[in-house]
Amino acid sequence: MKRQAFLLVGALVMAVIMPGDADAEILAMMNYESKPPESLKSFKLTGVQERREGIAIVDVDPQSPKFGKILMDIPLPLDLVAHHIFYDREMKKAYVTSLGKSEMHVFDLDRFPYRLQRIDMPDCKMGEDVIFSEDNATWYLTCMMSARVVVGDVATDKVKQIIEIPNSYPHGLAVMSDIDRILVTSTVKGDLSDPHDFISVVEASTGRVLGAHKMSNKKSPSGVAPVELLRVPGSNPAMVYVTNMFGGTLWAANWNPAKKDFDVSEVVDFNQTKSGVPLEMYFNKAVDRLYVTTAKPGKLHTFDISVDPMKPKLIKTLPAADGAHHVAFTNDGRYGFVQNSLLNLPGMSDGSVTVVDLQALKVVRSMDTLKNMGLNPNLIVLLPQWNDLAGH
Repeated sequence: MKRQAFLLVGALVMAVIMPGDADAEILAMMNYESKPPESLKSFKLTGVQERREGIAIVDVDPQSPKFGKILMDIPLPLDLVAHHIFYDREMKKAYVTSLGKSEMHVFDLDRFPYRLQRIDMPDCKMGEDVIFSEDNATWYLTCMMSARVVVGDVATDKVKQIIEIPNSYPHGLAVMSDIDRILVTSTVKGDLSDPHDFISVVEASTGRVLGAHKMSNKKSPSGVAPVELLRVPGSNPAMVYVTNMFGGTLWAANWNPAKKDFDVSEVVDFNQTKSGVPLEMYFNKAVDRLYVTTAKPGKLHTFDISVDPMKPKLIKTLPAADGAHHVAFTNDGRYGFVQNSLLNLPGMSDGSVTVVDLQALKVVRSMDTLKNMGLNPNLIVLLPQWNDLAGH
């Protein structure tokens, strides 16, 4: 931690706090890890040393003279396999999940230098997503290889509940306190085998599993691997989109008040756009646009949902790079930054960041800083003063 402090003090104060320089930059946070040896060979990268993990702060403003420059590098344990970084709803705290250790790290975003604190999660193997309740009082961590969701308090970061979902691989999660429901995807084993095809329905107030819904019209086991869930902001009755990673489709779960359950159906087939492995979803502030990434080949899809969210209309598909995964959005709605890497997988771990002009719907630049260093970003999020949560 001492090394982190020395790295952070000068760089972060100069790059973030000084107001005179703030207008000339957009700073992004990316947790990264070394590319696997086979990828290094395919990208013809030489001189790369032993495995690295860390969090880099990079200027991603395409108009900045410092575009692509790393302003800060926070080393992480080499065996952490840091997965993703999640902000709470007030963007005051950041949570770092781990695929390699039964722990999670948290740090205050308004305290410099950043001080990562470890939270032990002894019964959580492969921590995936952290989702926050609407009132920002509670966090939920999905544990993909432990068939459970760990529930914690945002103020204290103490665990207060364990939700057991037997015979599942929890990954994505959506909290809907207004209807007393939580939805959780069941995806795949840690080695990507045994893909499931359902989402579990949980009673939010008790943690009791009420049932499940299949995310495929094919005979089971269909292996579609539902991965992420995201509620349409402001939807009433509640509506949630679901990406099927291996099925190549987008499904919707609509709350039926009369049945007190969800009606589910397919709404987009990405196979028709020659796209596969749909992953993350986002909304603009007006909630008339839905953005979805597909990893193989890497693309960013923009849909119009202003008329009927059940019938998303494809506006445009933009090329990103292999492994297109998370997207960071500026709070003025101008740019989207696509992080191109999925789990270091061959053919889906380009390592670049694609910069998209969201108004013109065109790619304007590529940021290859980490890629050229033999590193893959596992997530991208902008620092709070620039960041839009985009429906999350």
